[in-house]
Amino acid sequence: MARAGAPRVALVIPTLNEAEAIAGTLAEIPIGVVDLVVVADGGSADGTQEIAAAAGATVLASGRGFGRACLEGVCEARDADIIAFMDADGADDPAFLPALLKPLADGKADFAIASRTRGVREPGAMAWHQVVAGRAAGFGIRALYGVAYSDMCTFRAIRRDALVGLGMRELTYGWNIEMQMRAARAGLAIVEIPVAYRRRRGGVSKVAGNLSTTLTAGTRIVSTFLRVATGTAPPAAPRAVAPNKM
Repeated sequence: MARAGAPRVALVIPTLNEAEAIAGTLAEIPIGVVDLVVVADGGSADGTQEIAAAAGATVLASGRGFGRACLEGVCEARDADIIAFMDADGADDPAFLPALLKPLADGKADFAIASRTRGVREPGAMAWHQVVAGRAAGFGIRALYGVAYSDMCTFRAIRRDALVGLGMRELTYGWNIEMQMRAARAGLAIVEIPVAYRRRRGGVSKVAGNLSTTLTAGTRIVSTFLRVATGTAPPAAPRAVAPNKM
């Protein structure tokens, strides 16, 4: 139920085999801050969906693909005014959700993104290549659109109407950078919020867990950057390109 007089907020959490962390992540969400929690699961085989449902989240079987999970979560949250995104592994601290949401609720921003590099990081929470990738992406986006990002993490919040207007298409790990690029190109009011960042609370990272996953995710991110920068659209499921379905 929406809080009286406040924008309706949905929190989308994409998951894949996060049984060790998801219960703790959901338990840390501040009471009264969000109206709907959507766990969009990419086919977990470890009980993630059941644990999330038992904790009170709305659970979707979204199919594989980080961006696909995020998109399905957005589609589920049709009545939300603001959509926030957060990782399931406990590294993002939900205590910073109010700080991300406030500029949007106050009408001062359309898009708020957390910055791990500007905040306090627990030792070992970010690999060196994650820091470098975030800075490289920020440099490229600034060169193209004049917007300086310092990170491209999942933890963010955006007005739902603004997100639909971006025409998001990427169904892979390129979702985050696509959103940042399209938001900058569209001239959205953007703010960065420094946040604390922790080591994951269990399980294995799907991006930084090993060299293979890091290379796969990195390739998707780079290809997405090039596609958006050059205006070349990737193949997309019908639902991904139909704003009226979002």
